[in-house]
Amino acid sequence: MKLRLRSTVIALGLALAAIAGAALIADRMLPPPLERLDSISTVVLDRDGRVLRAYTTAEGAWRLPAELSEVDPKFLRFLLVYEDQRFRSHPGVDALAVGRAAWQALSHRRVVSGASTLTMQLARLMEPSPRTLGAKLAEMGRALQIEARMSKDDILAAYLTFAPYGGNLEGVRAASLAYFGKEPTRLSDAEAALLVALPQAPETVRPDRFPHAAKKARDKVLHLMGARGLVDERALAAALADPVPQARKTFPLSAPHLADRLTRQQPTARVIETTIDDDLQRALLEVVRRYQAHLEPNATIAVLAVENEGRKVRAYIGSSDFFANRRFGQNDMVTAIRSPGSALKPFIYAMAFDELAAHPETMMPDVALRFGDYAPKNFDGHFRGQISAREALQASLNIPAVALLDRVGPLRFVLRLSESGVPLAFPSEAKVPGLPVALGGVGISLEGLVTLYADVADRGSALPLSVDESPSDAPALEPLMSPKSAYYITKILLDTPPPPSFLAAGNRRNAQPIAYKTGTSFGFRDAWAVGYTRDYTIGVWVGRPDGTFSAGRMGRANAAPILFEAFDLLPQGPSALPEKVPADVIAADNASLPANLRTFRVRPGAAPNTIASTKAVQISYPVDGATLELAPREQPLPALTLQANGGALPLRWLVNGLPIESQPYRRQAQWHPDGRGQVRVTVTDRNGNSASSAVWIK
Repeated sequence: MKLRLRSTVIALGLALAAIAGAALIADRMLPPPLERLDSISTVVLDRDGRVLRAYTTAEGAWRLPAELSEVDPKFLRFLLVYEDQRFRSHPGVDALAVGRAAWQALSHRRVVSGASTLTMQLARLMEPSPRTLGAKLAEMGRALQIEARMSKDDILAAYLTFAPYGGNLEGVRAASLAYFGKEPTRLSDAEAALLVALPQAPETVRPDRFPHAAKKARDKVLHLMGARGLVDERALAAALADPVPQARKTFPLSAPHLADRLTRQQPTARVIETTIDDDLQRALLEVVRRYQAHLEPNATIAVLAVENEGRKVRAYIGSSDFFANRRFGQNDMVTAIRSPGSALKPFIYAMAFDELAAHPETMMPDVALRFGDYAPKNFDGHFRGQISAREALQASLNIPAVALLDRVGPLRFVLRLSESGVPLAFPSEAKVPGLPVALGGVGISLEGLVTLYADVADRGSALPLSVDESPSDAPALEPLMSPKSAYYITKILLDTPPPPSFLAAGNRRNAQPIAYKTGTSFGFRDAWAVGYTRDYTIGVWVGRPDGTFSAGRMGRANAAPILFEAFDLLPQGPSALPEKVPADVIAADNASLPANLRTFRVRPGAAPNTIASTKAVQISYPVDGATLELAPREQPLPALTLQANGGALPLRWLVNGLPIESQPYRRQAQWHPDGRGQVRVTVTDRNGNSASSAVWIK
């Protein structure tokens, strides 16, 4: 008898061992398909973890990764009470629930209640299959496998990421954003109950299509929570009276250009944390859209705002409307290479100050000069004679800037910017940089320009901008300029008059002083304004992404007002001047300067520009025979910029044989069309030579 019992025990042990071994082999050979857990939406976040932009998965689903810490604990309590009360204690299969469901099914001869745990539901989401008895048994096996591989918190987080909520919404975050327009961190009783109810029948109770069914399902959850003591009577009545949302809200789309840029740079990342402040981003976009309404249809606006300490980018607007095809809205104008106009002049002055070639009170020549075959002219065509370097920079005069660049050397200037982390772009045919660099004959992005001005605000130290929270491995950069020159430049730019609309301090909510510079490129293609305080630097670009001519657009008139409004959105901060003046700053008027700094002398190769132009006068814009689409039919026609090359100044402009008002010593003129149709534009120079263009305005 004892021998038989012993044999039975041994046989039973061997059988159990065989079953366990078979189960172990099966588990190793057929592991659960947990790789699907990696198939989630890429999410780009602001500095506080708020969604700037989310992307659908390859299957087209909104499936946002969820963490338990990001979900209202109330929702988690509701979920576990309603779906899986013993979630924390069972091994993936709830034997009590299975027994109860089987007994009820036998007693009522139909399915009364289910026995699916959250782990089993996750198994079904990972490996969808028809709802049959065999599939249910397979889910139980998969649930045991999942529990052996994942912690309870990880299982719950995965369920919160993949649970179906109707249509292409998956996971509690996607559902909360779509139905409530917010993250599920703080939910009302009614909202939490709806999010618990929807995965039970996501297509038949989704509130955007079946609001009555959705309310009924939600109220069932609420009544159960009331019966379990999780919601008191007063709160229950209020929650039951709450309407359910009847439409889906749009997903966040803030800083879309930056989001696209970062996802291209980090294609495998699923959560990308940025330095953006979404509140500032949205407020700036409202300002930009208001100014956009006054621009022609083909123009757009880009803005970049940076916190100087650490160079953290706080707002990034690549264009005023991401979906405006006519304005090439998806082109990122923060990174686009454009002509900076006069915006690089402060850095030429700074290099001259560093090399003791000039001082802010040095007298500069603003007279007609020729540098070899290059004869620059001021924007307004006039000369001011002797003028201090400080006044010349504030007035953005061209000839003093070119004279300084001629002294320090264009190549050395370009190399200095490059060593500081901002290389300039040149046409492929350009052999070496030339003097036109001073007037915008070079390419730079808004990002590069803002970097340079942020360096000035930081006493000349060079540091790249940071747009995400990933650690930087960028090498150390050479300083852009000395603290002394940064002080000189800041003091000069602080005294630059604000744009006309901001001359009265009462027009500004935040009247902190701003050191700023504007720029306008040839043909009014690009209007720039870049300014800084001690804490922040902001850059603004206005223009047409396709690079075509604009009608009289200038940095001071079009970009600077946006810059000043942008600074009004920031906290009041200290002046851009440092608290302590650098020790080597020379605070003196011209008479007190060392003799070599009182007057700037051009190098011997530069000579007065007394040579008359031998090139025949030509009209470079508008081109003869062109058709100009200036505005839609229902809108008034904007001013048209006329541009001439060659000829001897002064110039005289005529349209259809009638003279128009113009500044004779400038090669540009503004004409306001009085209607649509064909016009003939004529220009004559001092010697009586003329050129004409016949164009059609529509």
